[in-house]
Amino acid sequence: MAKIGNIELGDFPLLLAPMEDVSDPPFRAVCKDHGADLMYTEFISSEGLIRDAIKSRQKLEVFDYEKPIGIQIFGGDEDAMAMSAKIVDTTNPDLLDINFGCPVKKVVCKGAGAAVLKDIDLMVRLTKACIRSTSLPVTVKTRLGWDSDTQNIVEVAERMQDIGVQAISIHGRTRMQLYKGEADWTLIAAVKNNPRMHIPVFGNGDIDTPQKALEYKNRYGVDGIMIGRAAIGYPWIFREIKHYMATGEILPPPDITERLHACRKHLYGSVSWKGNKLGILEMRRHYASYLKGLSHVKEYRHRLVSTEDLSEIEAILNEVEEHYTNMLTV
Repeated sequence: MAKIGNIELGDFPLLLAPMEDVSDPPFRAVCKDHGADLMYTEFISSEGLIRDAIKSRQKLEVFDYEKPIGIQIFGGDEDAMAMSAKIVDTTNPDLLDINFGCPVKKVVCKGAGAAVLKDIDLMVRLTKACIRSTSLPVTVKTRLGWDSDTQNIVEVAERMQDIGVQAISIHGRTRMQLYKGEADWTLIAAVKNNPRMHIPVFGNGDIDTPQKALEYKNRYGVDGIMIGRAAIGYPWIFREIKHYMATGEILPPPDITERLHACRKHLYGSVSWKGNKLGILEMRRHYASYLKGLSHVKEYRHRLVSTEDLSEIEAILNEVEEHYTNMLTV
């Protein structure tokens, strides 16, 4: 049984990764529907929270139906991280997660995210500042190291555990790799198999099929798996992995009706949460994933991203459903 503090997550939890401009409440809702056991907000800038930046504050919004859920923050300044932890505390999530893994240049240039991997003492100070400032369990998401010469994740994990971090999620790449190449889970396994470690260790990187999830569970011995990109437009990945692990059977993929049901829920959630204009615009990046694999779908996709009228989008989605349902029944 994997536990973070008093949060029980089951025998082998599947976590939804925090993804910038993706892991908002509408997206999280469809992932929760299909079996995500623990989810995280998009990462939130500690500096932005303190400045009361509207976008940062909006990302703090979590809902009871999402629980258990963690709010993730990032930053490179101890005072800012401590103040942010206090702010997060008031919004009543289940845990606070610290991002020490984001490889994006605009974050790294501020000395935050994966940049902190270059200075483990700073990572310890930033984490301690958060732990002192919140009553929530504190967890960390990070990478193997800054580059191939500094893959110090075994030391990092020990030091994080020693100061009170209650779980660690590790992406199997260095910062310099970004998302290129294959994730290396051998060092994630080295953390998990370290006899000093007793907190949950979650693996992240390249899990995109039920077969791979089970293989990596067995081969690397992690306590759970964090899934990111494979869930975009395909929240069914969670239920498919769970079913395969329980039965050894591959579930059939969702049919067009189920795909579009999730797509509509995501769309209307986006509009409700962000307002009509922004909700419709930000949904555009998801249509290609929801419709992936359908033959001759390009024209529909183009129409979906070319209109800002909600009723027109609904009409196009109805047309897609009718067209592909008829194709299958002919």
